Amino acid sequence: MINWFPGHMNKTLKQMQRDSKLCDCFLYVVDARCPLSCINPEFVKVIGDKPIIFVVSKIDLIEKKTFENIKAYFNSHGHACVGVNAVVSGSAKIIVSAINKTFIERLNKNKLNNVNFIIRAMILGVPNSGKSTIVNNLCNKARAVTGNRAGVTRSKQWVKIGGNIEIMDTPGVLLPNFDNDDYAYNLAIVGSVKDEVLNLVEVACMLIKKLNMIDTNIIKSKYGVDYDKNTLDIDILRAVGKKRGCIIKGGEIDTERAAKLLLNDFRSGKLGKIYLEQI
Repeated sequence: MINWFPGHMNKTLKQMQRDSKLCDCFLYVVDARCPLSCINPEFVKVIGDKPIIFVVSKIDLIEKKTFENIKAYFNSHGHACVGVNAVVSGSAKIIVSAINKTFIERLNKNKLNNVNFIIRAMILGVPNSGKSTIVNNLCNKARAVTGNRAGVTRSKQWVKIGGNIEIMDTPGVLLPNFDNDDYAYNLAIVGSVKDEVLNLVEVACMLIKKLNMIDTNIIKSKYGVDYDKNTLDIDILRAVGKKRGCIIKGGEIDTERAAKLLLNDFRSGKLGKIYLEQI
């Protein structure tokens, strides 16, 4: 069972519900490699019936066609959707356009009446989904603390990103309980669950299983190992560890180290553009 819901997340959820009254819309950030896994049902209490703009982060880690399918999915559910590779300077400007488009009628009406309408948006998502990197991109400076691990942002921040838009960055929040094991593993694989609370060998074996379902050559070509369809995932992990020198005293394979290596290679995009779900 994968479960990580520290006390600060519950506190954050309650604070977000209170702060949501100040917001006109929500920027819902999801990881491009597993967007559906990033949907937190607890956010329904925060969002209510206000507009949502889904921001698919890290789109450089998936194929363009895959993003188009993700966008079509969210559009079909009545939501705006944009894709961002926030490590590229200025790429998040598309979010500003999406926010203004959402409120175009009200903006035009207020402009005619010479009224300045400040749009306030809350940015939310699971840990390590890319929220703070997006905020920094929008600000053109490192306003929010970022890191390629779960649980970096620990407090809310209001940030002005344009003449008429302010956004509130919030800490990432996971589900109190995972009903879907596949979604839980996806979030663990992409780094939204703290590695320290996981059995990384188990998570790496699940990644191996998923990669082989996509294409067995992903692991074979990257690590120069060979196996057939009957080879156990743990044995494949050991083969990867052996090839990469993950050896401990006595010549044994350090599966923990091999698991970290495999997961880090996946998270950094070294295994290619890989999508973990079905849309």
